[in-house]
Amino acid sequence: MVRKVASLVVVGVLAGLLSGQTAARASDLGEPVREVVGGTLAPPGLFPWMVRLSMGCGGVLTAPRVVLTAGHCVTGSGKDTTIGVIAGTTDLKSDAAVTARSVAVVRARGFRDETRGDDWALVRLDRPLDLPVLELSRGGADETGPMTILGWGQTSEKSVRQQHRLRYGTVGVVGDKQCAKAYRKVGVDLVLDEAICAGGRGVDTCQGDSGGPMVHRTADRRWVQVGIVSFGLGCARRAYPGVYTQVSRFQADIRAAVRKLS
Repeated sequence: MVRKVASLVVVGVLAGLLSGQTAARASDLGEPVREVVGGTLAPPGLFPWMVRLSMGCGGVLTAPRVVLTAGHCVTGSGKDTTIGVIAGTTDLKSDAAVTARSVAVVRARGFRDETRGDDWALVRLDRPLDLPVLELSRGGADETGPMTILGWGQTSEKSVRQQHRLRYGTVGVVGDKQCAKAYRKVGVDLVLDEAICAGGRGVDTCQGDSGGPMVHRTADRRWVQVGIVSFGLGCARRAYPGVYTQVSRFQADIRAAVRKLS
């Protein structure tokens, strides 16, 4: 299931996961966990680089004037003045929120849909924001420890509304083979060298969290971005971890694109 709020009807291969003769039935996939997805409310100031995009996605400031999000959250590369941005707050209704608008978008050249990799994009803002930026992971130890996921998306699979207050939770990395085996059962072949999977009992990203970060806190207390929320089957289903774009795989390309946009 795509984790963009505007894409509740899944496109491409995911559109057939719960229908059709060769797809798995909902009853075969197990009941979704009913607990709150995403954990607890985020205290002000803990994730200062987190932003909300008007199409219903999350993102992070990866440079003062550039937001990193998912490729499936945008329509393509080029001039784009349609995206509104809310930053600098955990509460989207706060009077202290900082706002901006997009002026251009760069989407990964290889992007076709979220299940086939290259699921990242950059949004250039109409002005730089005086807020901290989030460092990109280079891999290694960053990808082995506990991960933090966050967003303003739905708090359960069957919820019908998004949140206005940011939530976060802790998940563990799920091995490539285990994750690939699970999704292969429903007809999805993961691009393993471009994805990282993570999950936890009752904790997961959901609709409205697409494009947001999966982060790791290093031994010296720095936050680094390990993943970008991409897709998953349902939300917090025990057998199906969330799938994230593996930032370390693309960090050189992202940095090069950021330099051109900044």
